[in-house]
Amino acid sequence: MPNKKNVKTKEVVVKYNVSESTLKQSDREIFNIMKKEYKRENLGIELIASENIVSRAVMEAQGSIFTNKYAEGYPNKRYYGGCINVDEVETLAIERLKKLFDAPFANVQPHSGSQANMAVYMSVLQNSDTCLGLSLDCGGHLTHGHKVNFSGANYNFIHYGVNKETMQIDYDEVLNLAKKHKPKLIVTGGSAYPRFIDFKRFREIADEVNAYLLVDQAHISGLVAAKLHPNPIEYAHFVTGTTHKTLRGPRGGYILSTTEELAKKIDKSIFPGMQGGPLMHIIAAKAVCFKEALDKKFIKYQEQVLKNANAFVKAFKEKGYYIISDGTDTHLLLIDVKKSRNITGDKAEKTLDKAHITINKNTIPYDTESPMVTSGIRIGTPAITTRGFKEKDCIELVKYIDDVLTNCDDEKTINATAKKVLALCKKYPIYKYIDEM
Repeated sequence: MPNKKNVKTKEVVVKYNVSESTLKQSDREIFNIMKKEYKRENLGIELIASENIVSRAVMEAQGSIFTNKYAEGYPNKRYYGGCINVDEVETLAIERLKKLFDAPFANVQPHSGSQANMAVYMSVLQNSDTCLGLSLDCGGHLTHGHKVNFSGANYNFIHYGVNKETMQIDYDEVLNLAKKHKPKLIVTGGSAYPRFIDFKRFREIADEVNAYLLVDQAHISGLVAAKLHPNPIEYAHFVTGTTHKTLRGPRGGYILSTTEELAKKIDKSIFPGMQGGPLMHIIAAKAVCFKEALDKKFIKYQEQVLKNANAFVKAFKEKGYYIISDGTDTHLLLIDVKKSRNITGDKAEKTLDKAHITINKNTIPYDTESPMVTSGIRIGTPAITTRGFKEKDCIELVKYIDDVLTNCDDEKTINATAKKVLALCKKYPIYKYIDEM
C-alpha cells in the first residue's frame, strides 16, 4: 500500500467552452453583448463599492431549474402545489442567514435592498409618518427619504448629516432632531459612509423618543458577517441588507428582525403586501452565498478587503488627495477630487473609464456641485480583492489613477495607463475556468 501522505493529486479544472454555448447558437445578439461585458469586466478594474464578482456556484444556482417555479407564500404555506423542493431551499437560506448574523428571524424574499427597506416602512408606518434618516449627500441612500424616491414621497423624512470638521455623524444632532420631530422610525446606515456607526447610541436615541430603529447594512453585510464590523442586530429592531456588494452573492435583499411580532409584520409586508412570487433561483443563489460567507476563508477575504481599503487611503494621502473623514473603517473611501485636483467627480469618472478603471462619481458632504456632476468619487475594494489584489497592487493602482486624474486631457498618458491596467488585469482574471470569449 502506498503512503497516502506521499500521493499527489492533480487538481482538475473543468473549462467552460464558450463555443458550446446554447445562447451563442440561439441568440447571437445577446451573446455578443454578454461577450463584451465579460471582456469589460475581465480586462478592466472594478472599483465601484457596491459591486463584486460572484462564485461559479452562485452563478450556477442563479441559472438553475428553480427559475421555473412559482412559489407565492412562504415555506409550508404556499399558494401553489409542487413546492416541496423550493421550501427546502428557502428554509436553508433562512437558517443560514440567521446563523450568519446571529439573528432570530429572517426574510430572504426581497428582490433588492430598496424593496427590503420599503417592506420595513410598510410594516410599521402609515403614509406621512415622520422618520429620521441620513441625508444622501452625507452618505445615506435614496430610500432613506430622498424626495425623488418613494420613501421621501410617502413619508415625512427629516435628515441628519455629518459634522463639517470630522465629516462623521453628529450624534448630538441626531438626538436633538429626534426630540424635536418625534419620528416613528429612525434609519441609519448608508451607501457612501466610510466609518463605523454607533448602533448602541442610535438605539438609545430611538428608545428616548419611542421610535423603531432600522439599520441598513447593505454595504457592510460581508464585513459584519465576518465579524470585522459591529453587528447592528444587537441594537436594531430591523436590519436590511443586500446579498451583492461585500457579501459577494447574487443581486437581492434580505431583512432581519428581532421579535416574532416584528417578523410577522415583515413577512406580511413582503407577501402579499408588495411582492408576488419570490425569485426562487435567486434565493437558491442567496443560500449558496450564505454558506460561502460562513466559511473561514470568507473572513480572510474580508480582512484583505479592509487592508486594501486602508492601503488606498494611505497611498492617496501621500499624493495629496483629500479623503472624506480622513480615512475609512470599511470597504470604501470617498475622495474630494475637486479640492484635490480641481476636477469634478463626473470628469474623473469619465476619464478613468478611458483607462479601463471603473469608479463612480459621488456627492460629498456639503457638496456645491449637482448629483450628476459632484465634487467627489467613491472607491471600493470588494471586487478587486475577490480577484486577488493585495496592498501592493492597490498602491500601484493609485499611481495609475493619479496619472490619469492629473493629466485628464492628455490622451497619451491615458492610453499608456490603459496598457498598464490591462497588464495588471491579466495577472488576476475574474474567472479562471472560462475560456477566453
